[in-house]
Amino acid sequence: MLPDYLPLDELDRIIDNALREDVGPGDVTTEATVAPDQAATGRFLAKQEGVLAGVFAATRVFHRVDPAVDIAWRVADGDRVQPGAELGTLRGRAHSLLVGERLALNLMQRMSGIATMTRRMADAVGIHPARILDTRKTAPGLRLVDKWAVRLGGGENHRIGLYDRILIKDNHIAAAGGIATVLSAAAAYRSAKDPALRIEIEARTLDEVRAVLAAGGADIILLDNMVRLDADGRVDASMLLEAVRLVGGRLVTEASGNVTLDTVPAIAATGVDFISSGALTHSVSALDISLKIDLVADPTNLRNRAG
Repeated sequence: MLPDYLPLDELDRIIDNALREDVGPGDVTTEATVAPDQAATGRFLAKQEGVLAGVFAATRVFHRVDPAVDIAWRVADGDRVQPGAELGTLRGRAHSLLVGERLALNLMQRMSGIATMTRRMADAVGIHPARILDTRKTAPGLRLVDKWAVRLGGGENHRIGLYDRILIKDNHIAAAGGIATVLSAAAAYRSAKDPALRIEIEARTLDEVRAVLAAGGADIILLDNMVRLDADGRVDASMLLEAVRLVGGRLVTEASGNVTLDTVPAIAATGVDFISSGALTHSVSALDISLKIDLVADPTNLRNRAG
């Protein structure tokens, strides 16, 4: 199921742009070496443990290349997979399978890597109610796909772009002349332009937290870089804990900065509502997935079925 911010025509646009980038006027290697009517089958195989994402996207890739390609999946987006598992099979013209192979794998591997890291972070939260969020640190042109993968991994999406939430960072505060001034300006803009806009503001110190609370007007406070690693490797979340205590439930709290699998348990234990991590998307390690293509000796049935 596609998220509401990624309609099918937008996914198709992303895929079509990627195919134009990759294929250009034609796959000269395949055209030079493989007969046009050669039939083939393919098997997607997992080579690492992880959370699978990109099944729907990969299906769409092959159907944009050739609607006659048959695809049968054994798994669904969001499923956990083990090394050696057969994920799905393909049947169609060898030309079509070879043209779509790399883009389908690129999407599946990247999305599955994001979903896998998201699930690991969500699991690391443990018994605490904190939820994992993504950021805008996504691959240019693939933001909606990256954010979709976060959701498939059990995370939630932060704002999609600069247009759907007022998020006041340190540079905005400096340029506007201070916390009280910037929050007043943001509240006035919201009132005039879009009452549904939420206002979030960054705080880096306990004094800034107090200033945000005194000024009013914010819905969410972003508690940034309030967790530190001691020289011995222990996680010091005391400042974040005190910040959450000061807020006292008056604002939604979000922690960011120094968010790793090692620090997430301590961050979650402070009682924050959300934990955001750019590493989910900007430092993702692709999940190893392969596509093994084999020729079909007799392409007659393929030609007849394709008409």
